[in-house]
Amino acid sequence: MIYYITGGARSGKSSYAQTLALSLSNNPIYLATARKWDNDFEKRIKIHQTDRDNRWENLEIETHIATQQLKNRVVVIDCITLWITNYFVDNQYNIETCLSLIKAEFDKLKAIDATLIIISNEIGMGLHADTKNGRDFTDLQGWVNQHIAKVANKAIFMVSGLPITVK
Repeated sequence: MIYYITGGARSGKSSYAQTLALSLSNNPIYLATARKWDNDFEKRIKIHQTDRDNRWENLEIETHIATQQLKNRVVVIDCITLWITNYFVDNQYNIETCLSLIKAEFDKLKAIDATLIIISNEIGMGLHADTKNGRDFTDLQGWVNQHIAKVANKAIFMVSGLPITVK
């Protein structure tokens, strides 16, 4: 089962995903994809970590998320945007290479017999990026979101903390 949860920044995606995961399992996995880019980002990670109690198993994986032991588990993947960022930086902003690598990794992930709760962002609904890399990343994010949403069993769009079922 794949749940795809998307929306804007601070729309309630993570809270909704965590509540869903705990309704499905007493010991879900929280798979964080964030890289600790700077002190501010490290503080944001710590705030997210305090949202979870000892029922959670926490994994921090920057790119190769399908290599983890996830079979028969409920897994919150937070988030696709940061996961894509890692590929984007590691591959010198080459969107074709990134898209190919990300799709291949996601296709391995979806083959695992697990309940996946995947969080992403709708960054294309905001301002138009003023740099080529920014526009390329927005395109990459949109294509990856479409790839995941297409195979998801359920898709939820979060607005102001309210879930709207899209699929």
